[in-house]
Amino acid sequence: MHELTATRAGRVSQRSTRKISWDAVRTGCVLLVMIYHATHMSRVTHPELSPRQLVFPYQVGASLLLVISAYFAAATIGRGSLLRYWWKRMARLVPPFVGAVVLIWLVLRFLRPPSWVEPTGEDLVDHLLMLWNWKPLEYAFLDGSHWTVPLQLMGFTFAAVLFATKWGHGSKIVWVLWTAVLLPLTQWHLRISGAPETYRMIVDGFGAHRWHLFVAGVAIWMVSTRRLSRGHFAALLAACMFAQSMHNYIRLPDGQLDCDWGSTLGVWTGLLVLTLVACGPDWKLPPALARGVTWFAGISYGVFLSHQTIGYILLHYLDTSGVPPVLQTLAMLATGTAVGWALTRAVERPAHDFLMRFYDRTAARQSG
Repeated sequence: MHELTATRAGRVSQRSTRKISWDAVRTGCVLLVMIYHATHMSRVTHPELSPRQLVFPYQVGASLLLVISAYFAAATIGRGSLLRYWWKRMARLVPPFVGAVVLIWLVLRFLRPPSWVEPTGEDLVDHLLMLWNWKPLEYAFLDGSHWTVPLQLMGFTFAAVLFATKWGHGSKIVWVLWTAVLLPLTQWHLRISGAPETYRMIVDGFGAHRWHLFVAGVAIWMVSTRRLSRGHFAALLAACMFAQSMHNYIRLPDGQLDCDWGSTLGVWTGLLVLTLVACGPDWKLPPALARGVTWFAGISYGVFLSHQTIGYILLHYLDTSGVPPVLQTLAMLATGTAVGWALTRAVERPAHDFLMRFYDRTAARQSG
Protein backbone atom coordinates (compact mmCIF):
# COMPACT_ATOMS: atom_id res chain seq x y z
CA MET A 1 0.00 0.00 0.00
CA HIS A 2 2.99 2.28 0.10
CA GLU A 3 3.49 2.86 -3.62
CA LEU A 4 1.58 6.12 -3.78
CA THR A 5 3.80 7.65 -1.09
CA ALA A 6 6.96 7.26 -3.14
CA THR A 7 7.26 11.00 -3.76
CA ARG A 8 6.90 13.63 -1.11
CA ALA A 9 3.65 15.52 -1.13
CA GLY A 10 5.36 18.86 -1.50
CA ARG A 11 7.16 17.96 -4.71
CA VAL A 12 4.27 18.77 -7.01
CA SER A 13 6.40 19.02 -10.11
CA GLN A 14 7.62 15.45 -9.68
CA ARG A 15 4.07 14.16 -9.15
CA SER A 16 2.49 15.80 -12.18
CA THR A 17 2.69 12.68 -14.32
CA ARG A 18 0.54 10.65 -11.92
CA LYS A 19 -3.22 10.97 -11.76
CA ILE A 20 -4.63 12.85 -8.80
CA SER A 21 -7.43 10.29 -8.91
CA TRP A 22 -5.04 7.66 -7.53
CA ASP A 23 -4.27 9.86 -4.56
CA ALA A 24 -8.00 10.41 -4.10
CA VAL A 25 -8.95 6.74 -4.05
CA ARG A 26 -6.06 5.88 -1.77
CA THR A 27 -7.03 8.66 0.61
CA GLY A 28 -10.60 7.40 0.55
CA CYS A 29 -9.50 3.83 1.32
CA VAL A 30 -7.41 4.87 4.32
CA LEU A 31 -10.26 7.00 5.65
CA LEU A 32 -12.59 4.01 5.31
CA VAL A 33 -10.13 1.92 7.33
CA MET A 34 -9.98 4.55 10.06
CA ILE A 35 -13.77 4.97 10.23
CA TYR A 36 -14.24 1.18 10.30
CA HIS A 37 -11.89 0.89 13.24
CA ALA A 38 -13.22 3.95 15.09
CA THR A 39 -16.92 3.11 14.78
CA HIS A 40 -17.04 -0.68 14.61
CA MET A 41 -13.90 -2.58 15.55
CA SER A 42 -13.33 -0.36 18.58
CA ARG A 43 -16.51 -1.76 20.12
CA VAL A 44 -15.78 -5.30 18.98
CA THR A 45 -12.35 -5.18 20.61
CA HIS A 46 -13.40 -3.08 23.60
CA PRO A 47 -17.11 -3.62 24.30
CA GLU A 48 -16.90 -1.44 27.39
CA LEU A 49 -16.96 1.62 25.09
CA SER A 50 -20.28 3.41 24.69
CA PRO A 51 -22.34 2.45 21.63
CA ARG A 52 -21.57 4.45 18.50
CA GLN A 53 -24.46 6.35 16.89
CA LEU A 54 -22.82 6.16 13.46
CA VAL A 55 -21.28 2.81 12.55
CA PHE A 56 -19.42 1.67 9.42
CA PRO A 57 -19.09 -2.12 9.93
CA TYR A 58 -17.58 -3.06 6.57
CA GLN A 59 -13.99 -4.16 5.96
CA VAL A 60 -13.39 -2.54 2.60
CA GLY A 61 -10.50 -0.07 2.71
CA ALA A 62 -7.64 -2.40 3.63
CA SER A 63 -8.62 -4.92 0.95
CA LEU A 64 -8.67 -2.23 -1.73
CA LEU A 65 -5.29 -0.91 -0.57
CA LEU A 66 -3.83 -4.34 -1.38
CA VAL A 67 -5.34 -4.05 -4.87
CA ILE A 68 -3.73 -0.62 -5.31
CA SER A 69 -0.37 -1.99 -4.12
CA ALA A 70 -0.52 -4.78 -6.70
CA TYR A 71 -1.45 -2.32 -9.45
CA PHE A 72 1.57 -0.13 -8.79
CA ALA A 73 3.83 -3.13 -8.30
CA ALA A 74 2.93 -4.26 -11.82
CA ALA A 75 3.29 -0.73 -13.18
CA THR A 76 6.79 -0.16 -11.76
CA ILE A 77 8.47 -3.57 -11.74
CA GLY A 78 10.01 -3.13 -15.19
CA ARG A 79 11.80 0.10 -14.27
CA GLY A 80 15.45 -0.48 -13.43
CA SER A 81 16.95 -3.57 -11.90
CA LEU A 82 14.82 -6.11 -10.07
CA LEU A 83 17.05 -6.01 -7.02
CA ARG A 84 16.66 -2.22 -6.73
CA TYR A 85 12.91 -2.57 -7.24
CA TRP A 86 12.72 -5.05 -4.37
CA TRP A 87 15.04 -3.06 -2.10
CA LYS A 88 13.04 0.12 -2.70
CA ARG A 89 9.81 -1.59 -1.59
CA MET A 90 11.45 -3.04 1.51
CA ALA A 91 12.97 0.35 2.31
CA ARG A 92 9.53 1.91 2.09
CA LEU A 93 7.61 -0.73 4.03
CA VAL A 94 9.85 -2.00 6.83
CA PRO A 95 11.28 1.08 8.64
CA PRO A 96 7.92 2.77 9.25
CA PHE A 97 6.47 -0.57 10.36
CA VAL A 98 9.27 -0.94 12.92
CA GLY A 99 8.86 2.66 14.03
CA ALA A 100 5.09 2.32 14.39
CA VAL A 101 5.37 -0.93 16.36
CA VAL A 102 7.87 0.55 18.82
CA LEU A 103 5.72 3.67 19.26
CA ILE A 104 2.54 1.63 19.80
CA TRP A 105 4.33 -0.62 22.31
CA LEU A 106 5.55 2.40 24.27
CA VAL A 107 2.08 3.97 24.28
CA LEU A 108 0.53 0.70 25.43
CA ARG A 109 3.22 0.28 28.04
CA PHE A 110 2.88 3.69 29.66
CA LEU A 111 -0.47 5.21 28.61
CA ARG A 112 -2.81 2.23 28.44
CA PRO A 113 -5.98 2.22 30.55
CA PRO A 114 -5.52 0.49 33.93
CA SER A 115 -7.69 -2.47 32.90
CA TRP A 116 -5.63 -3.27 29.79
CA VAL A 117 -2.92 -5.92 29.80
CA GLU A 118 0.62 -4.56 29.92
CA PRO A 119 2.63 -5.62 26.84
CA THR A 120 5.94 -7.33 27.48
CA GLY A 121 9.25 -7.14 25.67
CA GLU A 122 8.47 -10.53 24.20
CA ASP A 123 5.24 -9.13 22.76
CA LEU A 124 7.26 -6.41 21.05
CA VAL A 125 9.69 -8.90 19.51
CA ASP A 126 6.89 -11.23 18.43
CA HIS A 127 5.06 -8.42 16.69
CA LEU A 128 8.16 -7.12 14.95
CA LEU A 129 8.77 -10.66 13.66
CA MET A 130 5.12 -10.79 12.50
CA LEU A 131 4.58 -14.13 14.19
CA TRP A 132 0.87 -13.34 14.49
CA ASN A 133 0.64 -13.77 10.74
CA TRP A 134 1.27 -17.48 11.23
CA LYS A 135 -0.26 -18.17 14.65
CA PRO A 136 -2.68 -15.35 15.55
CA LEU A 137 -4.14 -17.26 18.52
CA GLU A 138 -0.69 -17.70 20.08
CA TYR A 139 0.93 -14.35 19.28
CA ALA A 140 -1.17 -11.28 20.03
CA PHE A 141 -1.39 -8.23 17.79
CA LEU A 142 -0.13 -4.97 19.20
CA ASP A 143 -2.08 -3.36 16.37
CA GLY A 144 -4.56 -5.28 14.24
CA SER A 145 -4.07 -3.04 11.20
CA HIS A 146 -0.68 -4.57 10.54
CA TRP A 147 -2.06 -7.74 8.96
CA THR A 148 -1.48 -6.27 5.51
CA VAL A 149 2.27 -5.72 5.98
CA PRO A 150 3.55 -9.32 5.68
CA LEU A 151 1.24 -9.89 2.72
CA GLN A 152 2.77 -6.92 0.94
CA LEU A 153 6.31 -8.00 1.78
CA MET A 154 5.61 -11.46 0.37
CA GLY A 155 3.73 -10.01 -2.60
CA PHE A 156 6.54 -7.69 -3.69
CA THR A 157 9.12 -10.45 -3.17
CA PHE A 158 7.09 -12.95 -5.19
CA ALA A 159 6.57 -10.36 -7.93
CA ALA A 160 10.32 -9.79 -8.24
CA VAL A 161 11.07 -13.52 -8.31
CA LEU A 162 8.31 -14.18 -10.84
CA PHE A 163 9.39 -11.30 -13.10
CA ALA A 164 12.88 -12.80 -13.24
CA THR A 165 11.43 -15.89 -14.93
CA LYS A 166 9.49 -16.47 -18.12
CA TRP A 167 6.32 -16.87 -16.02
CA GLY A 168 6.35 -13.16 -15.23
CA HIS A 169 5.91 -12.08 -18.84
CA GLY A 170 3.58 -12.40 -21.81
CA SER A 171 0.74 -14.89 -21.79
CA LYS A 172 2.29 -17.01 -19.04
CA ILE A 173 1.57 -14.40 -16.38
CA VAL A 174 -2.14 -14.80 -17.17
CA TRP A 175 -1.91 -18.48 -16.25
CA VAL A 176 -0.27 -17.49 -12.98
CA LEU A 177 -3.06 -15.03 -12.23
CA TRP A 178 -5.82 -17.55 -12.88
CA THR A 179 -4.03 -20.15 -10.76
CA ALA A 180 -3.71 -17.68 -7.88
CA VAL A 181 -7.48 -17.13 -7.94
CA LEU A 182 -8.71 -20.66 -8.57
CA LEU A 183 -6.31 -22.69 -6.41
CA PRO A 184 -7.54 -21.22 -3.08
CA LEU A 185 -11.16 -21.54 -4.26
CA THR A 186 -10.75 -25.29 -4.78
CA GLN A 187 -9.72 -25.55 -1.12
CA TRP A 188 -12.41 -23.25 0.26
CA HIS A 189 -14.50 -26.04 1.78
CA LEU A 190 -11.49 -27.41 3.64
CA ARG A 191 -10.60 -23.99 5.01
CA ILE A 192 -14.15 -23.09 6.08
CA SER A 193 -14.69 -26.49 7.69
CA GLY A 194 -11.86 -26.24 10.19
CA ALA A 195 -8.64 -27.40 8.57
CA PRO A 196 -5.75 -28.91 10.56
CA GLU A 197 -3.63 -26.24 12.23
CA THR A 198 -0.54 -26.90 10.11
CA TYR A 199 -2.57 -26.48 6.93
CA ARG A 200 -4.26 -23.35 8.27
CA MET A 201 -0.94 -21.84 9.33
CA ILE A 202 0.61 -22.30 5.88
CA VAL A 203 -2.42 -21.24 3.84
CA ASP A 204 -3.39 -18.26 5.99
CA GLY A 205 0.23 -17.33 6.66
CA PHE A 206 0.86 -16.92 2.95
CA GLY A 207 -2.48 -15.13 2.61
CA ALA A 208 -3.87 -17.52 0.00
CA HIS A 209 -7.44 -16.42 0.80
CA ARG A 210 -6.50 -12.89 -0.28
CA TRP A 211 -4.43 -13.64 -3.40
CA HIS A 212 -7.37 -12.56 -5.55
CA LEU A 213 -6.85 -8.97 -4.39
CA PHE A 214 -3.31 -8.94 -5.78
CA VAL A 215 -4.56 -10.59 -8.97
CA ALA A 216 -7.23 -7.91 -9.35
CA GLY A 217 -4.60 -5.16 -9.08
CA VAL A 218 -2.36 -6.72 -11.70
CA ALA A 219 -5.32 -7.41 -14.00
CA ILE A 220 -6.48 -3.78 -13.75
CA TRP A 221 -3.00 -2.62 -14.75
CA MET A 222 -2.89 -5.10 -17.63
CA VAL A 223 -6.24 -4.03 -19.10
CA SER A 224 -5.33 -0.35 -18.66
CA THR A 225 -2.15 -0.91 -20.71
CA ARG A 226 -3.91 -3.19 -23.23
CA ARG A 227 -1.97 -6.25 -22.17
CA LEU A 228 -5.27 -7.98 -21.47
CA SER A 229 -8.43 -7.89 -23.56
CA ARG A 230 -11.54 -6.39 -22.02
CA GLY A 231 -13.40 -9.69 -22.24
CA HIS A 232 -10.63 -11.63 -20.56
CA PHE A 233 -10.30 -8.91 -17.92
CA ALA A 234 -14.03 -9.03 -17.21
CA ALA A 235 -13.85 -12.78 -16.64
CA LEU A 236 -10.78 -12.52 -14.41
CA LEU A 237 -12.25 -9.64 -12.39
CA ALA A 238 -15.50 -11.57 -11.96
CA ALA A 239 -13.50 -14.52 -10.62
CA CYS A 240 -11.76 -12.17 -8.17
CA MET A 241 -15.12 -10.82 -7.06
CA PHE A 242 -16.43 -14.34 -6.52
CA ALA A 243 -13.31 -15.19 -4.52
CA GLN A 244 -13.89 -12.10 -2.36
CA SER A 245 -17.44 -13.20 -1.60
CA MET A 246 -16.23 -16.67 -0.61
CA HIS A 247 -13.53 -15.13 1.57
CA ASN A 248 -16.21 -13.27 3.51
CA TYR A 249 -18.09 -16.42 4.49
CA ILE A 250 -17.78 -17.65 8.05
CA ARG A 251 -19.19 -20.70 9.80
CA LEU A 252 -21.44 -19.82 12.71
CA PRO A 253 -21.41 -21.80 15.99
CA ASP A 254 -24.55 -23.68 14.89
CA GLY A 255 -22.78 -24.83 11.72
CA GLN A 256 -24.57 -22.47 9.34
CA LEU A 257 -22.66 -20.34 6.85
CA ASP A 258 -22.98 -16.57 6.85
CA CYS A 259 -21.51 -14.02 4.43
CA ASP A 260 -20.64 -10.40 5.14
CA TRP A 261 -22.34 -9.11 2.02
CA GLY A 262 -21.86 -5.48 3.00
CA SER A 263 -18.08 -5.81 2.91
CA THR A 264 -18.27 -7.94 -0.22
CA LEU A 265 -20.35 -5.41 -2.14
CA GLY A 266 -18.08 -2.62 -0.90
CA VAL A 267 -14.98 -4.32 -2.30
CA TRP A 268 -16.78 -5.14 -5.55
CA THR A 269 -17.72 -1.49 -5.96
CA GLY A 270 -14.17 -0.46 -5.13
CA LEU A 271 -12.75 -2.77 -7.79
CA LEU A 272 -14.96 -1.14 -10.40
CA VAL A 273 -13.92 2.33 -9.24
CA LEU A 274 -10.22 1.39 -9.43
CA THR A 275 -10.78 0.04 -12.94
CA LEU A 276 -12.35 3.35 -13.99
CA VAL A 277 -9.47 5.28 -12.40
CA ALA A 278 -6.87 3.18 -14.23
CA CYS A 279 -8.60 3.21 -17.62
CA GLY A 280 -10.30 6.59 -17.57
CA PRO A 281 -9.22 10.22 -17.55
CA ASP A 282 -7.81 11.90 -14.46
CA TRP A 283 -10.23 13.58 -12.10
CA LYS A 284 -10.53 17.34 -11.99
CA LEU A 285 -10.49 18.41 -8.34
CA PRO A 286 -10.55 21.96 -6.97
CA PRO A 287 -6.94 23.05 -6.30
CA ALA A 288 -7.35 23.25 -2.52
CA LEU A 289 -8.94 19.79 -2.38
CA ALA A 290 -6.27 18.38 -4.69
CA ARG A 291 -3.51 19.69 -2.42
CA GLY A 292 -5.19 18.17 0.63
CA VAL A 293 -5.68 14.82 -1.06
CA THR A 294 -2.07 14.78 -2.27
CA TRP A 295 -0.78 15.66 1.20
CA PHE A 296 -2.84 12.96 2.91
CA ALA A 297 -1.86 10.35 0.32
CA GLY A 298 1.77 11.15 1.06
CA ILE A 299 1.39 10.29 4.76
CA SER A 300 -1.25 7.58 4.44
CA TYR A 301 1.04 4.60 5.10
CA GLY A 302 2.11 6.14 8.40
CA VAL A 303 -1.54 6.89 9.23
CA PHE A 304 -2.54 3.33 8.41
CA LEU A 305 0.20 1.86 10.60
CA SER A 306 -0.31 3.99 13.68
CA HIS A 307 -3.96 4.99 14.04
CA GLN A 308 -5.73 1.92 15.44
CA THR A 309 -4.38 0.94 18.88
CA ILE A 310 -3.38 4.49 19.80
CA GLY A 311 -6.85 5.57 18.67
CA TYR A 312 -8.52 2.96 20.87
CA ILE A 313 -6.63 4.27 23.91
CA LEU A 314 -7.79 7.78 23.05
CA LEU A 315 -11.38 6.56 22.67
CA HIS A 316 -11.23 4.96 26.12
CA TYR A 317 -10.16 8.13 27.89
CA LEU A 318 -12.58 10.32 25.95
CA ASP A 319 -15.42 7.88 26.63
CA THR A 320 -14.76 7.79 30.36
CA SER A 321 -14.70 11.61 30.30
CA GLY A 322 -18.18 11.74 28.79
CA VAL A 323 -17.22 12.94 25.31
CA PRO A 324 -19.96 12.08 22.76
CA PRO A 325 -19.11 9.12 20.45
CA VAL A 326 -19.22 11.22 17.27
CA LEU A 327 -16.60 13.59 18.69
CA GLN A 328 -14.58 10.58 19.81
CA THR A 329 -14.51 9.33 16.22
CA LEU A 330 -13.42 12.73 14.91
CA ALA A 331 -10.69 12.90 17.56
CA MET A 332 -9.41 9.46 16.56
CA LEU A 333 -9.28 10.51 12.90
CA ALA A 334 -7.42 13.71 13.73
CA THR A 335 -4.98 11.99 16.09
CA GLY A 336 -4.30 9.19 13.61
CA THR A 337 -3.53 11.77 10.92
CA ALA A 338 -1.18 13.71 13.20
CA VAL A 339 0.70 10.62 14.38
CA GLY A 340 0.89 9.29 10.82
CA TRP A 341 2.33 12.61 9.63
CA ALA A 342 4.97 12.50 12.37
CA LEU A 343 5.87 8.89 11.56
CA THR A 344 6.22 9.77 7.87
CA ARG A 345 8.43 12.79 8.55
CA ALA A 346 10.56 11.22 11.29
CA VAL A 347 10.94 7.64 10.03
CA GLU A 348 9.49 6.73 6.64
CA ARG A 349 11.06 9.37 4.41
CA PRO A 350 14.48 9.67 6.10
CA ALA A 351 14.89 5.88 6.34
CA HIS A 352 13.85 5.38 2.72
CA ASP A 353 16.23 8.08 1.47
CA PHE A 354 19.11 6.68 3.55
CA LEU A 355 18.55 3.09 2.44
CA MET A 356 18.26 4.04 -1.22
CA ARG A 357 21.47 6.10 -1.06
CA PHE A 358 23.17 3.15 0.61
CA TYR A 359 21.97 0.80 -2.14
CA ASP A 360 23.02 3.13 -4.96
CA ARG A 361 26.47 3.71 -3.46
CA THR A 362 26.97 -0.02 -2.96
CA ALA A 363 25.80 -0.82 -6.48
CA ALA A 364 28.06 1.88 -7.94
CA ARG A 365 31.12 0.49 -6.11
CA GLN A 366 30.37 -3.04 -7.28
CA SER A 367 29.89 -1.97 -10.90
CA GLY A 368 33.05 0.12 -10.82
